[in-house]
Amino acid sequence: MSGPSTRPLRVAIVGAGPAGIYAADILAKSDADVSVDLFERMPAPFGLIRYGVAPDHPRIKGIVRALHKVLDKPGIRLLGNIDYGTDLKLDDLRQFYDAVIFATGAAADRALDVPGIDLPGSHGAADFVSWYDGHPDVPRTWPLDARSVAVLGAGNVALDVARVLAKTADELRDTEIPPNVYEGLRASRVTDVHVFGRRGPAQAKFTPLELRELDHSPNVEVIVDPEDIEFDEGSMAAIRGSKQVDMVVKTLQEWAIRDPGDRPRRLHLHFFHTPVTVLGEDRVTGLRTERTELTGDGNVRGTGRYHDWDVQAVYRAVGYLSSALAEIPFDHRSGTVPNEAGRVLDLDQERVPGTYVTGWIKRGPVGLIGHTKGDAAETIGCLLEDAPRLAPAAQPDPDAVLEFLAERGVPFTTWTGWGRLDAHERALGAAEGRERRKIVERDEMVRVSRGE
Repeated sequence: MSGPSTRPLRVAIVGAGPAGIYAADILAKSDADVSVDLFERMPAPFGLIRYGVAPDHPRIKGIVRALHKVLDKPGIRLLGNIDYGTDLKLDDLRQFYDAVIFATGAAADRALDVPGIDLPGSHGAADFVSWYDGHPDVPRTWPLDARSVAVLGAGNVALDVARVLAKTADELRDTEIPPNVYEGLRASRVTDVHVFGRRGPAQAKFTPLELRELDHSPNVEVIVDPEDIEFDEGSMAAIRGSKQVDMVVKTLQEWAIRDPGDRPRRLHLHFFHTPVTVLGEDRVTGLRTERTELTGDGNVRGTGRYHDWDVQAVYRAVGYLSSALAEIPFDHRSGTVPNEAGRVLDLDQERVPGTYVTGWIKRGPVGLIGHTKGDAAETIGCLLEDAPRLAPAAQPDPDAVLEFLAERGVPFTTWTGWGRLDAHERALGAAEGRERRKIVERDEMVRVSRGE
């Protein structure tokens, strides 16, 4: 299958994280004669793999190697440091492409509606993750003056945040963290991190490997209250029905019955506690939770029993949220672009021609990397089915979009430029005896990428 007048089908993908790169890969592997340009807001590719994964997760960073192979393919081009909505918009992309796929993901923190959540000392987990991952668009410093910290949430992001808060800076020194993050963590006064889940151990969203990693630090004692190990019929069904749930529960049970150790820092995992109020007037001075109990089906209800925790900071890790896109319909309630199998729908539920979504902007921030591949396959299937009926781009010449960006003065980066930046970061890391030292400043990333 090919585009109008037997020329290659021209597709723009906005977002060069896993969702966008998988979509490009499926297009490249299809029978269609197609060329793909990936537009990325950051000067570097890989999205949340670079800016959303904790630096002590080399296993997950290995996904980058697979994504790297995709971006190396002929017919796939990376254009970075381009902000959709300001540097170019949908009408601009339609000049140069037959179809546009949005794969912009979800990077903002979902709100939590409890009193006091906006006090100084209360943070979104995504903001903290962006800081320790060296994101160019966040402040270079982070307030780490609290001795006792609460993390709200029972998923892998909550574990990442808790683990980075609880570890010593020297434990992370061999990772790719930038110098400002190392210095910030080194000055941290944290001794206790409390993670709160609203439901029980069988309802936690941790993956077994992520959970067990908490206990690998020689400086962090993981503590589980035996009273929190409780199951109802719904919990037992979940344990029987999922090997992962069974492994998580067994790990938590083992930790609950073991004798306490004497490691200098403590990471407490609490279940059956729902946040009610963040305490304080001018800043966070505590957290009030209500004890919950199982209702038989794996859900919980409040008991009317409350507990005040002496914490000086609160991190909410209750989910990511996608951001609205210029000229694209957006459902603020679900945090997604309305779509039918990846085809974008307008407010009247009519298809927006030649416009598609994939990844978290399509289905919400749930699921692992594997789900993203299935998502992309569905969207690309629809796009290729529609291809014969797509309105042809007015300027299909691949160089036309580059001339457009140059005329607008956009200092875009490329895949070749990523090779320069990658080599530069690795050289900085090698000089310090580690694999990589991440560059934080956007201007410096662009300068190195463009060879200036």
